[in-house]
Amino acid sequence: MLKNKQAPLLTEGFSRITFCTDDDDIKKAVDMYSALGPSHSLASGVFGQKSKGPVQTGIMKFLKKADTSSVNKSSGTMVTSSERKTGQQNTTLKQENLEAGGACSMQVEKKLDNLKEKEEQSKERVSSDTSLCTLAFPSISTADFQFDLEKASEVIVDAATDFVQKHDNVRLVLVDLSQKSRILSLVKDKAAKKSFDSSRFFTFVGDITQLHSKGGLQCNVIANAANWRLKPGGGGVNAAIFNAAGEALQHATKECADTLRPGNSVAVPVPSTSPLHQQEGVTHVIHVLGPNMNPMRPDCLKNDYTKGCKVLHEAYNSLFENFATIAQSYTGKQNDETSSRKSASGVISPNDSKTKREGSDDSERTKKCKLLPSILTSNQAREEDNKKNAAVTNKTWGSWAQSLYEVAMHPEKYKNADSILEISDEFVVLKDLYPKAKRHVLVISRTDGLDSLADVKKAHLPLLRSLHSAGLKWAHKFLEEDASLKFRLGYHSVPSMRQLHLHVISQDFNSPSLKNKKHWNSFTSAFFLDSVDVMDEVDQHGSATINPDEKLLAMELRCHRCRSAHPNIPKLKSHIAACKSPFPSHLLKKDKLLSASTMRAGCS
Repeated sequence: MLKNKQAPLLTEGFSRITFCTDDDDIKKAVDMYSALGPSHSLASGVFGQKSKGPVQTGIMKFLKKADTSSVNKSSGTMVTSSERKTGQQNTTLKQENLEAGGACSMQVEKKLDNLKEKEEQSKERVSSDTSLCTLAFPSISTADFQFDLEKASEVIVDAATDFVQKHDNVRLVLVDLSQKSRILSLVKDKAAKKSFDSSRFFTFVGDITQLHSKGGLQCNVIANAANWRLKPGGGGVNAAIFNAAGEALQHATKECADTLRPGNSVAVPVPSTSPLHQQEGVTHVIHVLGPNMNPMRPDCLKNDYTKGCKVLHEAYNSLFENFATIAQSYTGKQNDETSSRKSASGVISPNDSKTKREGSDDSERTKKCKLLPSILTSNQAREEDNKKNAAVTNKTWGSWAQSLYEVAMHPEKYKNADSILEISDEFVVLKDLYPKAKRHVLVISRTDGLDSLADVKKAHLPLLRSLHSAGLKWAHKFLEEDASLKFRLGYHSVPSMRQLHLHVISQDFNSPSLKNKKHWNSFTSAFFLDSVDVMDEVDQHGSATINPDEKLLAMELRCHRCRSAHPNIPKLKSHIAACKSPFPSHLLKKDKLLSASTMRAGCS
C-alpha cells in the first residue's frame, strides 16, 4: 500500500469491496467466486479490510475515470468502461486482481469469463420457460426440526431428480435466504453428479415470498415448511409465508385441513385476494410437514435417521405429487386453450395475478383438491357457460369446482389415471382421492347441463337409474372384498363440485380425510339424499326435494348409528369404531343401506 492513497469506498459506486493482503487471501477469493452458482449473488459490503490505510496504485487507476481504458502494464489486464458495467461480482474480481499487483491475472480472467457466462445462463433460465409450472420449496425439517443437513440433501436430490425425470413441463427450485447456506451447497454438489436437465431443478438464493418481485423468478406454487397445526407462528418460512399471504391463506388452509402428520402435505389454493397471489403470482401453497429431530418440538424421532429419512422422503414425494396435480391442471388448461389465447379471448393463467377464482373463501370450493387434478377453467366461453348454469341453479361455480365437469366431458384425457375405475357413454366412475371412508367412489353423469340435483327433471330418470345401477355394481364388488362393510348411495343437496355425481360410500367412515363437521354432516344428516328416494321423487313429482340449508353441515357431531353426541372428530371416530348399535330404521327401508346380506338377497 502506498502512502497518501485512500482505500475505495462503497459510496464511490461499488457494491462489494474485498481486500487481499497476501497470496492466500487471493486464492480464497478466487475459490469463493469459483464456487458461485449461476443463480447466486454476493452480499454487499467491505470485506477483509484490516485498517483504513492507503491503497495500491492499481486500484487508483481503476477508479480514475480518465484512465478507464488504460492497460495495467504489470498485469497486461485491459480495464475498459464497459467492464465496469458487467456487474458487482465482475467489479470485485477486477479490484482483487489489481490490488494484488496483477497476481494470478489469467486465472482471475478465466474465472471472470466463466462467471459472465453463468450469469447470462442464470438470467436466461430465470426469465425464460415461463410456460413451465414452477415449485419453489425450502429445505424441509433442517431448520427448527434440526435434521442432519448431509442426510437431508441426499433425500432432496434423490426425490427431486426422480421427479423431474418423470414429469415434463415442471421445474423445482430449492430456495434459501443466505448465500452461505450449507444445504444449498450440499444439494448443488450432489445434483451436479446427476445426469438431468439442471434448468429444471436448481438452487436459488432469495426470499421465498418475494421470488418474482425481488428475484425475477416466477413460481406458480411455493411450499411451506409447516407446523402440525397448520397455523401461523413460530419463525422461518412458515411465519414468512403466512405473513405474506395474509388472513386469506389462513381461511383457505382451514377449509382444506386442520392438522398435518409428518410425511404428508396438503395443497391450498391461494385466494385471489391474497397479496401473495396479487403481487407474486402464487396460485397455490403446499403445506408440508417433515420429520423432527428437535426434542423441543412435537413427535421427536430422537435421532432415528432410519425412520427419519423414510419420513422425509415421504414428505418430499407428497409435496411433489401435489405439485404434479397442480402442474397437470395447468398444462391441460394451456393445451386446451391455445386457440383461445391466440384470439385474445381473456385466458388467465396461473402466472397471472388477476386469475379469477370466485368465492375463494367459500368452504365448498377451497377444500377441493378432492378428486382428479382440478382443471382451472378460464376461457371466455367457459365463463359464460358458468354464468348460465349459475342462473339456473342459483350457485356460482368457481374454477376449483370444475374438475368433475372436466373429467365427465373429457374422460379420455384421464383414462390412464389410477383413480378412473370405469368409463361409459353415460357416466364415469372414479375413486375419491380424499375418501371419507374405507371405500368411497363417485359415479359422475356425462350429461352436459346437469350440474346438480337442482337441474334434474323427469326426463333424466333413466340416467339416474343408470348411475344407481353402476353404484350398486361397485358396492357389490367392494362387499365381495370385505363383507363387513355397509354402503349408502346418495347425493349431496348442494354439491361442492360441478356436475351431477352419485356418492357410493361405506359407513365405517374410517379415513384420515374425514376431518371436520362439514365432512361428517354432509354424509350423515338430511343434507345427504339417498339415491332410491331421489329416483322415487323424480318419478312421482318430476324433481327431487333437496335440503339446501347448509346449516345442516354445522350441526353437532352425532354418531350415525346410536345418535350419541361427541365433542370432536377424534372422539367421534373412536366411538363409531366400537359402536354396535343398529342403524336408524329409515335406512333399513327400500335397501338404502347395502350390506353383503342385502346384496345376496337382491341377487336371489
